[in-house]
Formats: sequence, structure tokens, C-alpha cells
Amino acid sequence: MGFLGYKKGEIRQYNFKRNSGLWFIIVGIVIIISAYFGGEQKINPVIFTVGYIVGFYISIINRKVSNKLSVGASSKFQDNMGILAIVILFPLMFVFSGPFFPMQNWRMIWLGTFLAVGLHIFPFYFVHGISMVGLAILCSANAILGMFLTSVPFIVFAFIDGIIKIVFGIYLLFYSKQTSSRK
Repeated sequence: MGFLGYKKGEIRQYNFKRNSGLWFIIVGIVIIISAYFGGEQKINPVIFTVGYIVGFYISIINRKVSNKLSVGASSKFQDNMGILAIVILFPLMFVFSGPFFPMQNWRMIWLGTFLAVGLHIFPFYFVHGISMVGLAILCSANAILGMFLTSVPFIVFAFIDGIIKIVFGIYLLFYSKQTSSRK
């Protein structure tokens, strides 16, 4: 992982936990609201898109909020891992959701998206710490259960996904302490 800026023995400080906590709270709420008003498409695309963009701006891009919530800078390796995690989201969505677009199987499209998002959270372990592994496992498991438990309405899995993100977000924003690790 040297090409990503990894330096053996370097101490990683997880300084953006609170920022990601705010993001997870917002996106969890957006998922729940957009699923409630989802209709045939299961997730209302307008509500989801607007909420996602506004939430991303508020929690990640807005320097005033970001500076207030963060407790320091991230390393080059952490920045690169964050970028890698975002970049792999799109191929994962293509693999897990893409096959269902021709049939317009919205349930499987969104569950595939939830699975892709769950998997793309794993690399954020290097950016935000061990809580990302728990979040990734729960989000991925929820999506997989939704794919196999076809008799359970989609909205149940959407609400669970949103609640998982909100709970982890509250933990990260309000209760998580700044941590570091040497790997």
C-alpha cells in the first residue's frame, strides 16, 4: 500500500470522526425519508439526491463545520484511502445494482446500492477507525438479508439501513473519543 502513501510505523490519528458522524446522521435520515416517500422506485430519487448533496455539503465540504468538528489533519495515506473508498463505490454499484436496471427491479437496485455502500465503508477504517468495520458489516448484512428475504418489504431494510447509519453517526459525533493507531 506504499503507493497510497502508507508509511510503516506511522501513527494514524482519526481526527474526522465527528464529521463522518454528522454525515451518517444526515444520510440515515435522508434514506428513511426518501424510502417513506419512495413509491414504485422504493427510494424517492429527488429527495435522496437533494438530501445527499445538501448533507455532503454540510458535513464534509463546508469548511466552517468541518473545522469545528475535526480535531486535526489527516495523513496522506488517510486522504488516499478516503479517495479510494469513494472511487470503489461506483464499480461496486455497477456490479451489485447494474444487472437489475434493465428489469427496473428497484428493490434489488437499492439493495445492491446498500451492499455497495456497506462494502465501500470498509476502507474508511484507515480514516475513521474501527467503528467503520462494524458499520460496514451491519450495512452489508442488512442489504444481503434484504436480497434473500423477498417476502419482507423493502422499506423495512431501508429503515434499518438508515437507523444503523444514524446510530453510528450519533456515536461518532457525540461519544467517540479521538483515537490513534500505529500499524
